Amino acid sequence: MGDAEKMIVKAVPRIDLIASADWDACANPEPAGYNPFLSHAFLDALEKAGTVGEGTGWLPQHLVLEGPDGAVAGVVPLYAKSHSQGEFVFDHGWADALHRVGGQYYPKLQCAVPFTPVAGRRFLARPGPTQAETERLLAHAAIAVADRIGASSVHVTFPTKEEWTRFGADGFLQRTGQQFHWRNESYETFDDFLATLSSRKRKAIRKERAEAQAAVEIFSVTGREITEAHWDAFFAFYMDTGSRKWGRPYLNRRFFSLLGEAMADRCLLFFARREEKLVAGALNLIGGNCLYGRYWGALEHHPFLHFELCYHQAIDYAIAHKLARVEAGAQGEHKLARGYLPETTYSLHWLADPRLEAAVARFLAEEREDVAEVNALLRAHGPFRKSD
Repeated sequence: MGDAEKMIVKAVPRIDLIASADWDACANPEPAGYNPFLSHAFLDALEKAGTVGEGTGWLPQHLVLEGPDGAVAGVVPLYAKSHSQGEFVFDHGWADALHRVGGQYYPKLQCAVPFTPVAGRRFLARPGPTQAETERLLAHAAIAVADRIGASSVHVTFPTKEEWTRFGADGFLQRTGQQFHWRNESYETFDDFLATLSSRKRKAIRKERAEAQAAVEIFSVTGREITEAHWDAFFAFYMDTGSRKWGRPYLNRRFFSLLGEAMADRCLLFFARREEKLVAGALNLIGGNCLYGRYWGALEHHPFLHFELCYHQAIDYAIAHKLARVEAGAQGEHKLARGYLPETTYSLHWLADPRLEAAVARFLAEEREDVAEVNALLRAHGPFRKSD
């Protein structure tokens, strides 16, 4: 306990007050497991663009744990929330229940990457012999911050399964959800992947790819190839989709420029062009061993173009670059027919009010069973040949 007692935890209101080298040494210590959303550059772009911060309902309270020598031993992306938007793990019913019995649900603390339903470590400790203890101290520090600011709860969304298991045993309530991911089984070509599907699914994908590619020219840009004109076009697509689906898109135009400046080599844009005009696009971020699909939009409707830009082109890229998987974002059982299988996602929840905690615990026990049952059923009816 000697060293632990000498550690200092701070809550920091801006990520640029933390050295990027210190943050990234905790968040992404291994290139093979690099998660672009946990990087200092990505989170800093969100703050500099004003998409999180004062007036947004996402007020940074990032945790920094310093060891006895003053070196940063661990960090946590943490936000005080005044609403439940942009989280992809829905707790509006919990807020309503607490309000009905005279409690206040907001502010709450959210340990997450804003607007990003991508799994990854959340208690970010430097690797080493004290890593597990540092992660435990960070988790307890998040609860201490909640107590200090009068927050109703701490929500850790899209952690790893390992974190979910460990901290569930340490008192956090455990929740599960569902996404659809594509796994690369060492395919050499897209046709190798298609060969593993049932005949009907294989023919359907070939037909929809041919129809989409006949309607438009499809190309990709990444790194220094990406220009502000590309971001202008993509932002128009993003705004069209965001306005229709969410009512108010979370990100602004400045964010994409900042993202391109800081992380161009991690950005991959697929575009559709017709008669020299860009008509649709999809943004992906490139991880150490994963391609993460994020946003898509179109100003013209062409059959199957969504599937081509968001799913099939991503698979092509992952195969060509030998990435282990493609994560195509939240929702979408339509992904199943295109080779994306259901995967369990995780979240952890600490609730200060014992009445709410007891009610939520009962609800989550039933929900976990339902999620497991649905995932098993969908996998059993997946597109792959039964012999596989």
